Amino acid sequence: MMHISPGKILISTPSLSDPNFDKVVIFIAEYNEKGALGFVINTLFPRTFNELTAYRHSPALPLYAGGPVEKESVFFVHRRPGLITSSTQITSSIYLGGDFKQAVDCMSNKTLPANDIKLFIGYCGWDEGELEEEIKEGSWLICSTPAQTIFAPQVAMLWEQLYEAYKKC
Repeated sequence: MMHISPGKILISTPSLSDPNFDKVVIFIAEYNEKGALGFVINTLFPRTFNELTAYRHSPALPLYAGGPVEKESVFFVHRRPGLITSSTQITSSIYLGGDFKQAVDCMSNKTLPANDIKLFIGYCGWDEGELEEEIKEGSWLICSTPAQTIFAPQVAMLWEQLYEAYKKC
């Protein structure tokens, strides 16, 4: 069985009864002895980035409903560590957070294209042992996926594509 680690993808299974996690794909950004943190990458938030009052002069980039925790905060992953300082490396090419003002400036001046950043409202969090228990129960499938999947703008059928691909393995 594949192990959980930063950079892996969780695919919810049909047996997961929580409506927050129906047909979701979650990118794991942090995993350690305290638990796990991830973002739903295939559910669009009903507003765009520039529709948030504080960022009304920013580009109209899509926002994703990252999860049920801290839904009043914006989180992000990106592929441009040279543009955004204080980021945490997740995989060889994907970074978590960093200086958000720099990120906003780079999005606004177009040095940070939309396909190199993904913005989330909220996140998914698990305390120590919770995610492992849910995986044992059959609620989640763990898989690897290329970085371009994380940043793909077309997310409508992502769960179906990944779930079908997983079943064929």
